[in-house]
Amino acid sequence: MSFWTYLSNRHQQLLTDAFQHASAVFQCMVIATVLGIGIGVLTYRSGWAGNLAVTSTSTVLTIPSLAMIGLLIPLVGLGVAPTVIALTLYGLLPIVRNSIVGLRGVDPALVDAAKGIGMSRAARLLKVELPLAWPPILTGIRVSTQMLMGIAAIAAYASGPGLGNEIFRGIASLGSANAINQVLAGTLGVVVLALLFDAAYVLLGRLTIPRGIRV
Repeated sequence: MSFWTYLSNRHQQLLTDAFQHASAVFQCMVIATVLGIGIGVLTYRSGWAGNLAVTSTSTVLTIPSLAMIGLLIPLVGLGVAPTVIALTLYGLLPIVRNSIVGLRGVDPALVDAAKGIGMSRAARLLKVELPLAWPPILTGIRVSTQMLMGIAAIAAYASGPGLGNEIFRGIASLGSANAINQVLAGTLGVVVLALLFDAAYVLLGRLTIPRGIRV
């Protein structure tokens, strides 16, 4: 069976797997973004706290994804839970690091001016510092998303959702008629989703970052 015939015959299942894959990555990125920016806000003013946050989140990336999911299975079982925990942890580093770098890079004169007109610390953070730090934070989110797209395929090892199931089925049946088609379909699906997500982030950047800051 040719690859295009395989896609035609399996398009419904592939679309379902692609939707589950995209949904898992999106939801984990929302959690990772909230946690990552929160950690950045709490630690960027202190040198040692910022370094500790970056070191701690970077340590997670030294753990192989398959090993991470394998370690989580005895604790939380199979399915969605180990997938969400693993993807969220892996997505933290670029967001935490870029949040700290972005917030530390805000011009102190602008912060002092905001303070001079009576803005509270929370108001300065929300209305001055975070908006100016948003471009590097968004870059961190984009990097995390691209990473998680590939790592999410490993979730099939723990009966998780997504295109990894197609890839694992193909690997498990190497030598059969459609094994290569399965691996190729799953892999190309991940690549297409990654490109679509990145295009969405480019559009988000154009909508949320003022032209002057982009330049």
